[in-house]
Amino acid sequence: MKRAKVVFISTPALGNLVPSIEFAKLLTQTNKNLSATILLINIPQRPLIQSYIDSLTTATATGNIHFLPLPEADQPSPDQFETSIGFLSLLIQNHTSQVKDALIDLISDSDSGSGQVVGFFIDMFCTSFIDVANELNIPCYLYFASPATFLSFMLHLPTLDAQVSTNIEFKDSAGDFNILGFSNPVPVKSFPSFMLNRHIDGYSWFLRHARRYKETKGIVVNTFQELEPYCLNSLVHAASDVVPPIYPIGPVVDHIGPARWHQDSWGHENVMKWLDNQEPSSVVFLSFGSMGSLKGSQVIEIAKGLEKSGHPFLWAIRQAPKDQRELPNDFTNLEEILPCGFLESTKGKGLVCGLVPQVTILAHKAIGGFVSHCGWNSILESLYYGVPIGTWPIYAEQHLNAFELVKELNLAVEITMYYRDGTTLVSSEEVANGVKKLMDGEVRQRFKKMSEKCKEVWKENGSSSNFLGGLIDQLMAKI
Repeated sequence: MKRAKVVFISTPALGNLVPSIEFAKLLTQTNKNLSATILLINIPQRPLIQSYIDSLTTATATGNIHFLPLPEADQPSPDQFETSIGFLSLLIQNHTSQVKDALIDLISDSDSGSGQVVGFFIDMFCTSFIDVANELNIPCYLYFASPATFLSFMLHLPTLDAQVSTNIEFKDSAGDFNILGFSNPVPVKSFPSFMLNRHIDGYSWFLRHARRYKETKGIVVNTFQELEPYCLNSLVHAASDVVPPIYPIGPVVDHIGPARWHQDSWGHENVMKWLDNQEPSSVVFLSFGSMGSLKGSQVIEIAKGLEKSGHPFLWAIRQAPKDQRELPNDFTNLEEILPCGFLESTKGKGLVCGLVPQVTILAHKAIGGFVSHCGWNSILESLYYGVPIGTWPIYAEQHLNAFELVKELNLAVEITMYYRDGTTLVSSEEVANGVKKLMDGEVRQRFKKMSEKCKEVWKENGSSSNFLGGLIDQLMAKI
């Protein structure tokens, strides 16, 4: 069979970049005649992302994957955007000429034996490049690293926008909306963070991206049929001129995580040794992601709640960034944020740290529950390793993910589903009760069963295996 190339580009954020590269690995490992080129956008203010990129470009076992850093484009100035999504979308759009030049070079290089470019995979914020792909006659696919429910929400967003008068905020309109892909009406308070204010650039950019998804040749979603059957079936049966072909090919999980590339400021070995001394499935792990941080008043309530729960805990805390272009940082002095005497009174019973390799922690036998921000990568990691989730969404589409886990799928314990930092406060009693329910509740058995299913999808004739095979056939049919 002839060789062929696929090209990837994603938003320079860990939640977007990591799953895109893991999917590129999956494609090229499944079909050895495929190679992948990853176009990389850099943000100087985010050294954590640069560390990840450096670990990839210096890795020796990348196989048929090649990394191509793009020349720098004009970076938006702070007065050009109101939200981080506004900044990222403008930054990505500013790389249009660089992306076009890179694709032209890859097309011209096909005569060297590396193969024809048969597909260009963009992510949810890279829709500016659909025009470039069309101009160069390259099939353009959307790689969607969030759940099918959020994809369905985005496809429905232009309709939602038209339903509510432009001078009215969603929170001031109907309390619930019927949305394609959801079996239950979705309350406005579960809407993604960008829906809170329709008159800032974050909302307008999401709306702009959502309108373009249907222009792609297909949408690859990091989920699996058995996890989101209602939503996926709804999308399949939608009018063909509304939704392109859907390929659920998950779970795509990075099983190494930041252990390979993140600065080990908290002593990963010490954390793992501490876990080694805990009873199996006894520890509750609290982590709100690489971009998640909480105000001091909420940190204090969590600390008090963990003491009341009586369960051993591993808690990763992050300090809020000073600039929307930056990521949260680890605290240099935990005693400044935690209640007086907390570290001493919980010594041996709990461990507080900064950003740790989450997937490695979830794989440890001592972890029995995960209080999570409900980022989709984190949910898939938890599912793969069979660690039940307590919901604590913070930003982006995480509130919608929490709603799906609790109300649509009955697969998680609700600690909070509607948390908005600065406007709500989860009490220590709610934290303690939520942790107890997570560690002792009946949801654990349902979660374990779904965990078993998420591994079966990659067996011969498994659902994700079949969808991936169909996608590869579609790509290779171009040569």
